[in-house]
Amino acid sequence: MSQVGEFPGMNALKRRTIRAPINPMDKSTVVSILPKPIEERKVTIQPGLFSIPPGTFDKPAILVVGPSSWWRDIDEDQPLLELPVSSIQVADSIVRDYCNGLHLCNMADQMPGLFYIPGEFSAEKIKKDFGPLLIAAQAKQKKWFLELVKAADILWSRSNGNPLSISTDARLACKELNIENKPWLGDLQHSELVRCVACGSLRNQAFPICQTCKAIADPVLAKQLNLTFAQ
Repeated sequence: MSQVGEFPGMNALKRRTIRAPINPMDKSTVVSILPKPIEERKVTIQPGLFSIPPGTFDKPAILVVGPSSWWRDIDEDQPLLELPVSSIQVADSIVRDYCNGLHLCNMADQMPGLFYIPGEFSAEKIKKDFGPLLIAAQAKQKKWFLELVKAADILWSRSNGNPLSISTDARLACKELNIENKPWLGDLQHSELVRCVACGSLRNQAFPICQTCKAIADPVLAKQLNLTFAQ
């Protein structure tokens, strides 16, 4: 409630989110060897948008973060209370929040190559002084990639070759592991599902035989492949 003699809008001015001076020494470095861009948005803190470019083991991508803040509402007559969040907490949140939601990531020995180091470092400094951390991150990421490929094989089989069952991360894993012999790595347009002319179930048009009813749904393709069938 406005008091006598108070200028209009004074209450709004008191409740602005104005940050206190920032400690210039409070820095942490997030390191990524994941070959895809990462973007994390934290709506409850300021600054709250963090972007990391694609990285590799030889050229790790880095993001130096400082402290952020969030505000607690005491009551309508007092300014919002600023609660600082250290750079280490911010960096830890970036890594955990991104990785926790990924399929088959266990946050231990099977996860993307993403970690953080207290302090501000360049990519060259990280390669020189933190080699064991990069090697550990590479091993964790390779194991995660292998599990993604195994899961993709199972999903491809169970879904009758539905290309929508294969995640982008699984395709990326094959690329990074130099795996080229997976049927689900082909062009998505060539692996779209069509209706079987015999039973009406969905089948992969790259294969002439319906997995459901075993009918030869595409005789021309079966002849081209020179298939023989038991009587």
